[in-house]
Amino acid sequence: MSTFFRPAMSLIVLMTLITGVAYPLVVTGVAQVAFPEQANGSLLQDAGGKVRGSLLIAQDFTGDSWFHPRPSAGAFATVSSSASNLGPSNPALAARVNEDAARQYVPEQGPVPLALLTTSGSGLDPHLPPAAVDYQVARVAAARHMPVAALQQMVDQFTLQPMVGPPVVNVLALNSALDLLSTTTP
Repeated sequence: MSTFFRPAMSLIVLMTLITGVAYPLVVTGVAQVAFPEQANGSLLQDAGGKVRGSLLIAQDFTGDSWFHPRPSAGAFATVSSSASNLGPSNPALAARVNEDAARQYVPEQGPVPLALLTTSGSGLDPHLPPAAVDYQVARVAAARHMPVAALQQMVDQFTLQPMVGPPVVNVLALNSALDLLSTTTP
């Protein structure tokens, strides 16, 4: 029996040390050296150094003076991050989308972009397509009493072109810049 037990236990201990201790430490070390910002959560801090959020996780912004992110099935809570799992034929999904569309509809601008009506797979996607952000520019500019062209220039500045996929705008970063702008403007 010990001829099988001792090698099995030795292998379990060895593999635990390799896969449970050594490998995570190496990966963490490489990440801290090569990608320190991302490895530490891509945290967004205000001028005072207080953490305001992560550029990887959407936050809910309410009110006309903020750009709104896409809806979240988990109410922007990271613990319950997930999609709603409501099928396209589900009346509850149709009712929610219709309510959101009615709330965000601007007659002069046409239909509300789909990205402002549908949740992402995680429910926490911080990015919107530029068209969804552009749809909100007039509302935010009016609420902040600023020229539409100046706000559009700011949106263009925060439009990112990833290596793969279409351009996106990080709503938290854009709103943080707006917040900074409002605290520095007399």
